[in-house]
Amino acid sequence: MKKEQRRKGFVFKPYEAESQSLFDKLLDIFQELITHTSGDFDEAMDWLKQLDQEYNLTNDAYTLDDFVQELKDKGYIREEVRPDGTKGGAITEKTERAIRQRSLDQIFGKLKKSAQGNHRSKMSGRGDEHTGDYRGYRFGDPLERISMTESLRNAQINNGVGDFNLRESDLVVEETHFKAQMSTVLMIDISHSMILYGEDRITPAKKVAMALAQLITTRYPKDTLDIIVFGNDAWPIKIKDLPYLQVGPYHTNTVAGLELAMDILRRQRNTNKQIFMITDGKPSCLRLKDGRYYKNPNGLDQHIVGKCYAKARQARKLHIPITTFMIASDPYLQQFVDAFTEANQGKAFYTGLKGLGEMIFQDYETNRKKRIK
Repeated sequence: MKKEQRRKGFVFKPYEAESQSLFDKLLDIFQELITHTSGDFDEAMDWLKQLDQEYNLTNDAYTLDDFVQELKDKGYIREEVRPDGTKGGAITEKTERAIRQRSLDQIFGKLKKSAQGNHRSKMSGRGDEHTGDYRGYRFGDPLERISMTESLRNAQINNGVGDFNLRESDLVVEETHFKAQMSTVLMIDISHSMILYGEDRITPAKKVAMALAQLITTRYPKDTLDIIVFGNDAWPIKIKDLPYLQVGPYHTNTVAGLELAMDILRRQRNTNKQIFMITDGKPSCLRLKDGRYYKNPNGLDQHIVGKCYAKARQARKLHIPITTFMIASDPYLQQFVDAFTEANQGKAFYTGLKGLGEMIFQDYETNRKKRIK
């Protein structure tokens, strides 16, 4: 009899998406709207009501009023008294954290929390990442780095198995890589051009900032992240303030942003330091010593541009590379960024808003040890 031959192959089953409650669906939309409205609860709810009318997001069994009540019950919103005496809703710290996590998931994907900094360095020595290579034990090596398996094997080879004797010369230590810590300053342009011509560029920039903040606090908790915004001047903001960030009627004082970023990094103890700058416009403003502003929104002002180049060279001397993310496609702006990047020996990306977060993530992952030419 012939044996029946079984055929190997694949069996495809219909994809079944994870079930999601109506509250969770509405919460996802609500978080997106809160980001666009810079934390304005009333405006976000107005948008949500319009979407509900157009797309029937809710039903008779679960209305928007039910959704708002559940937001309160679960601690996503709270009631507050406004300056005019009326009561209204406001988001809580829980919502701020949820928005940051959502931005991280959207841009970087879901990442697991690490107990230590994961920045890899090409240098070997005392670290916490195993290389697979071994060397002889040296006085001062931590005992936990001794490879007992390899050491016992050496003892058997060198001294025999009959009269077992483990000597210091038999001990071997597994090499490890350093994991360098990083200090990062993220500069966000909040000049008026970030919403000019009806194009919203500040919301994607905020999402990237929130995602990067969540990334560092969850995966690289030993690293430091400072966030500054720059318009006519530059000033630091806290991570919790990112959802509320708005564009102002400002020009672009890139020099002020760079000065503040370098001042912050000078005070950081980490050897590895870097600046990320998200901008869509040319530098157009300087603050003079008497407190007045020198502004020129027409073309590239050589006086302002020259100051920017000087700051780029100063950062290079301080071993602080600058990665510029230019979200504009004007050829003359690209020429400026090219010259700016050459002065700093940093990096530059010319990008639309879609791939901005991915490129920041790649740069953050690969720049462990800074080498300045």
